[in-house]
Amino acid sequence: MKKFFPLVLIFLLFSISINAQWSILDAEADSIVRAGTNYIYNLEFSDAERCFKEVQNKLPNHPAGYFLDAMIDWWRITIDKPRSEKFKDVFLTKIKKTIDVCDAILDTNKKNINALFFKGGALGYRGRYYTDEENWVKAVSDGNSALDVLIECLKVAPNNHDIMLGTGIYNYFSVAIPEQYPIIKPLMLLLPSGDKKIGEYQLKSAASKARYASVEAKVVLMQLYYTFEKKSWEALDIANELFEKYPNNPYFKKYYARSLVRTGNYTNFEKYWREILKDCIDKKFGYNNDLARESMYYIALALIRKKEYSMALRYLIKCEEGSKEIDKNKSSSFLVMCNLWMGKVYDLQDKRSSAIAQYQKILKMNNYSNSHEEATRYLKKPFTQ
Repeated sequence: MKKFFPLVLIFLLFSISINAQWSILDAEADSIVRAGTNYIYNLEFSDAERCFKEVQNKLPNHPAGYFLDAMIDWWRITIDKPRSEKFKDVFLTKIKKTIDVCDAILDTNKKNINALFFKGGALGYRGRYYTDEENWVKAVSDGNSALDVLIECLKVAPNNHDIMLGTGIYNYFSVAIPEQYPIIKPLMLLLPSGDKKIGEYQLKSAASKARYASVEAKVVLMQLYYTFEKKSWEALDIANELFEKYPNNPYFKKYYARSLVRTGNYTNFEKYWREILKDCIDKKFGYNNDLARESMYYIALALIRKKEYSMALRYLIKCEEGSKEIDKNKSSSFLVMCNLWMGKVYDLQDKRSSAIAQYQKILKMNNYSNSHEEATRYLKKPFTQ
């Protein structure tokens, strides 16, 4: 899977930057589009669908309404993958309609910015879809086509702040991803070189100045600050802003709660992870078993800090059970780390034999976040808080 990261990078670039840069619309259509995209982010899909159908009726030959209507189904698939099967064919049909509308325009004007942007966006999202489905032939085909459109878009409008979202993503991740996955460096030689500092600057510019891309730029900045740069406070600020604006979106709430963990805000992170767990139990849209497993892990960490060891152990055991179900007995990071913490809790409870059994168990699993080093250390000397 790692060898396809350059391809996924192209898809990510298009699926976000093209989403943001729809062209000049009249004031009424512009207002409808902006309202509709906010509905998508907040997972208010019925309202979003109404907006984009209105744009389609008002501008039947413009690709914006068709593309954005497809994004509703993209978010349905993304937010709740276990129950998304019925939306996949609908999504592909809407994407094809978008491409057909764009091609009709490009047949008469190959430089039409509207058609270029939305065709690139449609190809990008479809490529990401085929990547998730591991249909590599179709994924590669869409990826190559999307890159060609990107190059043409940059020629037409290289300094547009909305486009800076796309160029920023490329500049940053074309360097950051090979740094994290060295195996793909030879494949990146086929693509233009990037610059992380310039990429971050472009993303920040898009976040503050772009008309349509600002939210998406903030999402990307939040991700790179949390995952790559380890700038937890910066990630927290953005996650807090997005969560406050779009409270129905579990993706933003998850990143907010994660960032609270990273910044050591134990009181609040326990509160929000408990809310997430309740929403999972209530089967609220987008709150699935993955989030339930993650919430139980972080709630356990908060309880350990409060020295509520027995209750923490219950959450860790549930996290282990969930991991085995989700990961199909693969040694995932959650499975490893919850077992490591179970050993630590046993030590804190003076149950040394149980703790030793856990540490020995860890050494038979994959090594995540120096888990083997920690297990070896605590086999020699009990963990203390």
